Amino acid sequence: MKPSPLTYHRPRSIDEACRILADVAHEGKVLAGGQSLIPLLSMRLAAPAHLVDIGSIPRLDAVSASRELGVTFDALTTHSVLEADRGAARVQPLLGRGLRLVAHPTIRNRGTTVGSIVHADPSAEMPAVLALLGGSITVRSVRGVREIRSTDLFAGPLESTLEPDEIATSVTVPAAEPGVGSAIDEIARRHGDYALVGVAAKVRVEDGAVAEAHMTYVSAGELGEVVDYTDILRGASATDDRDPLWRNLSEFARERIDTEPDIHATARYRSQLVAALTARVGFAAAQDAVLDGAAVHVSAGGR
Repeated sequence: MKPSPLTYHRPRSIDEACRILADVAHEGKVLAGGQSLIPLLSMRLAAPAHLVDIGSIPRLDAVSASRELGVTFDALTTHSVLEADRGAARVQPLLGRGLRLVAHPTIRNRGTTVGSIVHADPSAEMPAVLALLGGSITVRSVRGVREIRSTDLFAGPLESTLEPDEIATSVTVPAAEPGVGSAIDEIARRHGDYALVGVAAKVRVEDGAVAEAHMTYVSAGELGEVVDYTDILRGASATDDRDPLWRNLSEFARERIDTEPDIHATARYRSQLVAALTARVGFAAAQDAVLDGAAVHVSAGGR
């Protein structure tokens, strides 16, 4: 199918883009990489009267990284550019690990990470990564600039708390903390497909044992929810996954996380994946903490 008739705008500055959005009120959509929005337009699941393409706005694709300020990436930074940025990988390794799971390389070459986050798809990896890291997003409009914390960003599936006249201009995530490891993995029908279930984990280790553990989910649970497993895992070995506390975590996660069926998997199968992946990814994050940030490869079956 083809998109519904619309008026195409190609502003040359953020200020111009904000003025256009303010003029068209609730009838406008912002286009950046287009990897999520264009399919929706083509299938007429979205039918805005005005499309504001910010792709030609200069100096909107920077990446900066420091231990003090974390990693900030602009609205036109593609997944592949952020994935390849060595400074970002050094300061916050979970960003690159999550980006490697996003769709296919051709999509990562065009799609933008900020766009993926504000698209708020519960099947996408980067909203979960942002929620787990506790980042924030900067948005602009003719009314000014404001910051939205990750905890306040997601209103529901495919729905963020941005106002219709606001443009997301950048995202910032904090640097990795000493003693805190991270990991992410997912199971999909084919590599690059949406995950049947994905898990991202952040685990603090002290004296070889888990001191704190938080996780988020892709294609399971509530969008943007960060689950605190500290009470379940406190004291678990960070180097031996035969510790009974890791098995307890699997069963707890199976009961804790809601799953829904679709044409690709039953709710029961997704619950099994939640149980298996939660312990596996959580333990990988604990190992990462022990290795003090060195990369840990997590092998997921079924890929």
